[in-house]
Amino acid sequence: MRRTLCALVLAVSATTASRIVAQEDVARVLKQQTQELFDAVSSGDARVWDRYLDANVIYLSEDGTRKTKADLLKEITPLPKGISGSIVVSAFEVRTHGDTVVTTHNDLESENYFGHALKAEYRTTDTWIRTAQGWKLAASQVHAQLIDPPSIALPPSKLDEYAGTYRLNADITYTIRRKGDVLTGERSGRPAQTLSAEASDVFFVAGQPRSRKIFQRATDGRVTGFVDRREGRDVPWTRQ
Repeated sequence: MRRTLCALVLAVSATTASRIVAQEDVARVLKQQTQELFDAVSSGDARVWDRYLDANVIYLSEDGTRKTKADLLKEITPLPKGISGSIVVSAFEVRTHGDTVVTTHNDLESENYFGHALKAEYRTTDTWIRTAQGWKLAASQVHAQLIDPPSIALPPSKLDEYAGTYRLNADITYTIRRKGDVLTGERSGRPAQTLSAEASDVFFVAGQPRSRKIFQRATDGRVTGFVDRREGRDVPWTRQ
């Protein structure tokens, strides 16, 4: 009985170990292939993309454009003179589901744009499928990692122009106050937030780079309200 139990434990342990090794191998292979795809973008080598893309791949770029394999292959060309760069894959994770693997990774881009150093970061989710020809990329969705814009300092007299209460409807208000050289905004029922100026009449909340508060003025220069602008869509607030 003991021998049987020991044999079973050893067999289970060996199976578990082999699965871990197999998963590690898949992660290593797919991370390498992913890096090869990005290296091919820098070098303009479309053959790498042709090798690893499934014929029916669905690719969603950071601007929301849906692309086919043919679309992507047309885009992989050498960079113009004066532009160079590289993309490094990091924070690579895999989730295996049989012959299908979902990966997520951060893509750190460094670019020299006509003598100017630029940085960007993307978050990508990929779906790979195992085929007789190896692992093929069947789907990919890219998101740009957004960061807050730089803020500017406005004098207290300018900040005072925005202080007041603004109304969305009969029940919801937004109150702006100046505290020293800082503006805070508080929506009814929610905690106050610091408003930072991106430009005159344009404010944002740290950690929310996709939205802006854009103030509106009457012909005499008085602030009459603002719009909450998110993804190009406006929600108007009227000053009381």
